[in-house]
Amino acid sequence: MSSSELHVVFGTGPLGKSTMLELVKHGKQVRMVNRSGTAKNLPQGVEVVKGDAYDSAQVAQLTKGAVAVYQCAQPHYYEWAEKFPPLQAAIIEGVSQSGAKLIVGDNLYMYGDPNGKPIREDSPINPHTRKGKVRAALSQVVLDAHKSGKIRAAIGRASDFFGPEDEVSGGLTYRPALVGKTANALGNADVPHTYTYVRDFGTLLATLGMNDKALGQIWFTPSAPAITQRDYLQKIYNEAGQPLKIRVGTRPILRVMGLFDKNVREIIEMMYEFEKPFIMDSSKAEKAFGLKATPLDVAIKETIAYFRANPEA
Repeated sequence: MSSSELHVVFGTGPLGKSTMLELVKHGKQVRMVNRSGTAKNLPQGVEVVKGDAYDSAQVAQLTKGAVAVYQCAQPHYYEWAEKFPPLQAAIIEGVSQSGAKLIVGDNLYMYGDPNGKPIREDSPINPHTRKGKVRAALSQVVLDAHKSGKIRAAIGRASDFFGPEDEVSGGLTYRPALVGKTANALGNADVPHTYTYVRDFGTLLATLGMNDKALGQIWFTPSAPAITQRDYLQKIYNEAGQPLKIRVGTRPILRVMGLFDKNVREIIEMMYEFEKPFIMDSSKAEKAFGLKATPLDVAIKETIAYFRANPEA
């Protein structure tokens, strides 16, 4: 592929930036879109522009001439049911006009509670939470649009991710670890859980955008072997040079906290992910594209380095 190819990324959060970094590594021209038109820590040559992703005409204009478009933007966690469907609809409509491929960043909520069984791309869609139902509907719209010929699309999914610039995991674990404070775990800290490094998630999305054989399919991000929350946190505190301090949030505790925090309130229905083994099988993408997960120790080291270099304002 030529370096003159334009790839457009909606969203300048940790996933959008991780996707951008992989595209830049492959010599692609990258345009990033967000609501402000500004973003920090971008390599030279990467364009960032202001745009309204809820406006299909703007999406069409911003993606004109693009080879691929990456949907890495999302509303606030507590606004998914109301704002996610119109956001995705506008992006699909705009991309259908520009003719670019659409690569969508997604999660595992639509599979529901696997009862400890590994989740694969073809596992049954069985959402039993509000956000799981939203995600299931959103992904079906993308797949239907591809099947009908309206767009050419692929979906990349990941388990709970962490990494540079991710202030969710940063606030819960990495920043507390760096100063010797208590980290937050959920449910049961001693059952295995798949964690996805956000850089690997971005690598997958970029790979899907650069490979037409990925189209029309769902792909899981290559991720390190599942590990208990306790062991994961121990690795983080070891890298930070601090003794492990851990607080486990259970459903009753979160219900009380949720009275004062809308984001915490939204976590409660997802607690099943942390009360039983929650394991993602990413072998499909590993075999198809030769991708490998960043070793967990390396990913944690890079994440600690980022938060150490970027203290809270």
